[in-house]
Amino acid sequence: MMAATGPNRNVGKLLVVSSDGHIHDRDRSAIALQFSPVDLVIANDAATIPGSLHGQHETTGAPIEMRLAGFVTVGDPTRYIAVAFGEGDYRTPTESRPQPPTFRSGDRLRFGPLRAVVEQLLDHPRLVQIKFCGDALQVRTGIARHGRPIQYAHVSGDLALWDVWTSVAAEPFAFEAPSAGFALNWQTLSQWKRRGIGFETLTHAAGISSTGDPKLDERLPLDEPYIIPVSTAAAIAHTRSRGGAIVAIGTTVARALESAAEYDGSVRAGSGIARNRIGPTTELLVIDTILTGVHEPGESHFELLRAFTTDSVLQRIHHVATKRHYRTHEFGDSILIERHTTRGGQTKPSPARGSRVPFGIGHEVIHGVLEPAIGQRNNLRATGMTASDSSIPIR
Repeated sequence: MMAATGPNRNVGKLLVVSSDGHIHDRDRSAIALQFSPVDLVIANDAATIPGSLHGQHETTGAPIEMRLAGFVTVGDPTRYIAVAFGEGDYRTPTESRPQPPTFRSGDRLRFGPLRAVVEQLLDHPRLVQIKFCGDALQVRTGIARHGRPIQYAHVSGDLALWDVWTSVAAEPFAFEAPSAGFALNWQTLSQWKRRGIGFETLTHAAGISSTGDPKLDERLPLDEPYIIPVSTAAAIAHTRSRGGAIVAIGTTVARALESAAEYDGSVRAGSGIARNRIGPTTELLVIDTILTGVHEPGESHFELLRAFTTDSVLQRIHHVATKRHYRTHEFGDSILIERHTTRGGQTKPSPARGSRVPFGIGHEVIHGVLEPAIGQRNNLRATGMTASDSSIPIR
């Protein structure tokens, strides 16, 4: 396998893995032909905050980069958990980036038009809590104008903000792109609508994928807030009552829905914090199928997939993806996995199924000068590709 070096949404491969472990290699456009009319697809509509901020540690004059990694309080755009780096930028592999200067509480930081202070030192030299000076609008505007998308050395050129927004991106709430959603386009959504497949969204603050430090990376994913609309929870209940499958577009959707799940498979609407780590011992209560990127063994995203299928199937997926030159990372190819009905000899809970077609926290977020791009959500509504005003999937 090889890393995808930049955004190209016009081409892509798709590995389709059925519940019995059969693997099919297809063009990614075939995603539009998957699923049954009783099924429901759920995507993460969080837009990506330009969370990479280059500036200066005023005490020492040393150059720094702060990568925003989490909200201290959801709804407060002035305070963040951040991962700090010393001199350099994304062109240097994250694991090779120098350490930042030694911080002390109260240290002042400068990022272009923004000023900030170190509020608290956390339990790792790279991890700090910072507060930007100014009111919410000033901070939002400063981040929008000075910040850049977080990116990594495998990407060959500077990313623009629109490169890290999916087709359904709405309010800026994620620190890195919910990249499984790059597989979706307007043609796919329109085909699903014509075929009677339900489509809904939730909002989840997708976090950073690497800190450059192995010990810190072991903590990923960090706690992440989410918001599940009433319409999405209602559509899940309706789909399950008809024997349909719940399809998660990405690991962030899986985390949010399983965090909000009741034991009977229903989902609580509203805001919450995803603190769960999904893995081989997780009993999935909501999700039947997941669309995700191509991940390497040992990565947190790969570990999550162990809840959906067996290790032997994952090994075969890795072998096929390697042999057929699938691309990894956020702009790479896609894998669609239908949940295995058994694992380790234990029958996994599954909703009642009808006739199916086989595979073959607070709501305020950063608007400011980013708000015009939120018109993408209005475009989505104009096509009828959301059921936000209805409790049943779109037909």
